[in-house]
Amino acid sequence: MLDAFAPRTVVHDGLALHTRSGGDGPPLLLLHGHPQSMAMWHRVAPRLAEHFHLVMMDLRGYGDSGRPAADAEHQAHSKRVMAQDAVAVMQAHGFDQFAVLAHDRGARVAHRLAVDHPQAVSRLMLLDIAPTLAMYGQTTEAFARAYWHWFFLIQPPPLPEALIASDPVRYLKSVMGSRHAGLSAFDPAALAEYARCITLQGSAESMCEDYRASAGIDLEHDRSDVAAGQKVTQPLRVLWGEHGTVARCFDVLALWRERALYVSGQALPSGHYLAEEVPDALLAQAIPFFKLTPPRSTP
Repeated sequence: MLDAFAPRTVVHDGLALHTRSGGDGPPLLLLHGHPQSMAMWHRVAPRLAEHFHLVMMDLRGYGDSGRPAADAEHQAHSKRVMAQDAVAVMQAHGFDQFAVLAHDRGARVAHRLAVDHPQAVSRLMLLDIAPTLAMYGQTTEAFARAYWHWFFLIQPPPLPEALIASDPVRYLKSVMGSRHAGLSAFDPAALAEYARCITLQGSAESMCEDYRASAGIDLEHDRSDVAAGQKVTQPLRVLWGEHGTVARCFDVLALWRERALYVSGQALPSGHYLAEEVPDALLAQAIPFFKLTPPRSTP
């Protein structure tokens, strides 16, 4: 679905990371969410490429990127390691500083990326998340019912992996179809691409490890940030769907203002999948925000 963008495989620490790039302007990294791939950007990437040089990547464990082996501490799927992947990808594409637009799981990677590599990230826009630590700490019955997969995926192996692997496309459609807009929000070609990727060997294991990391080692890293008073120092804009669970269960702006110095944001008339449900509204926010401070690049 992104054939206009050149494919490239970047190998970082022995793991193959699938990327596509193209467009004119300052560099902008796009990070997708669960249980999707970079294909989620198909409705906004062509317009963004008129203003920015886009680099899209499949997170480790997703899309056509590699599936690392599980480990007891879930470090291989931690957001810290995924952030290191992102830096390596951008350096391979020739950029030492860049902006970031990220959704869902990718937005959690972007949060860690901005904190761990402040010299690399110029500004960032996060879509439909509150900080991970706050979301776990403020879990309510309404949130647990809506985000049931958070608590299913972190159960000890091998049960969640086995259940997903028995019918991965059913799992995908259950997660994505239970949100505000249902499956009708997605282009059939995009759904087919998500289905193709989730059936690849190791996908179920990596998805579970991603969420186990978020409920374990990622929380340790977040608590260390809070204890040290370490915050996101770059301009941060957060957008969320007014019909989504995040909007219903959390004060998004207030929570991000606890974790970042320069925060702005608003709700859009959407559910969780902003880039596919309301692409024009997202573009109206993203293009002017990312044009404010063009990041430096390395030739």
